[in-house]
Amino acid sequence: MEGRKWMFNDKGILLESGTNELEIVEFGIGPIRFGINVIKVREIINPVPITPVPNSHHYVEGIIELRGEVLPIVNVEKALKLAPSENPEKDKFIVTEFNKQKIVFHVHTVTQIHRFSWKDIEKPSDIYQGLETQITGVIKMEGEMLLLLDFEKLLTDVNPESGINMSKIKKLGQRDRSNKRLVIAEDSPLLRQMISDTLEQAGYIFTDFFENGQEAWAYLESIVDAGKAIEDEVQLVITDIEMPQMDGHYLTKKIKDDARLTILPVIIFSSLITEDLRHKGKLVGANAQVSKPEIVELVDLIDRLVL
Repeated sequence: MEGRKWMFNDKGILLESGTNELEIVEFGIGPIRFGINVIKVREIINPVPITPVPNSHHYVEGIIELRGEVLPIVNVEKALKLAPSENPEKDKFIVTEFNKQKIVFHVHTVTQIHRFSWKDIEKPSDIYQGLETQITGVIKMEGEMLLLLDFEKLLTDVNPESGINMSKIKKLGQRDRSNKRLVIAEDSPLLRQMISDTLEQAGYIFTDFFENGQEAWAYLESIVDAGKAIEDEVQLVITDIEMPQMDGHYLTKKIKDDARLTILPVIIFSSLITEDLRHKGKLVGANAQVSKPEIVELVDLIDRLVL
């Protein structure tokens, strides 16, 4: 890694849609190995001078200037309450873009890129005490564990305004959508609760939540295997992209490739919806794609697709 410049502007590194695979950049905080989806990463750089910002969140070290852009920098060791770096001069900055925002994460080491199937990624449990709510998935490799960090939660902790804004939904007024049933695949417990509360506020009181695409797929398949018409039981599917076992692109592809399910509208609701990546959702047949946290746009699309 030393002396190597990691750039991710070449989207050729990205995998084809609907393969249920992903590429992970491995990084370290002390002895613990973490991972971030390559799709979120713009580049990895050596530390540059940081300008402190008064009264900022305690995770935020300050701001840096990178190619004319001013970007906030979050110290991951502080966010996870882990020990400080033993060699701070060798630390790395991971420059990311997701949730329509650019943010830099300060880590201790960056080592390599791995390719995995989402089937290799397990749901987190009590892997490391105190880290459970920060982890979205676990990969067992080389006798150790690679932990997928919940960067969306870190961003929401630092800037609550970057999360789902319920007040915008309240402005829509009283609505009754109680004859519609939605299926939602979302691995983040925090976002599941926020989406549930928001959809209920928007009038959609019948929602079935699943922790990943595999569980949502099993549920949808069980309906049609029982001889029921899917349109009588479920009116729309909302799916995240990054999920253990089965990602949202692969879930969408399976729904659209199944003659019994293809009528179901599917909305991809993800922090990874960018102009560069929107084509991936189109290739697998998504009816619509919305970037988190644009919840009003999501509700508007639900209304248009099911009413």
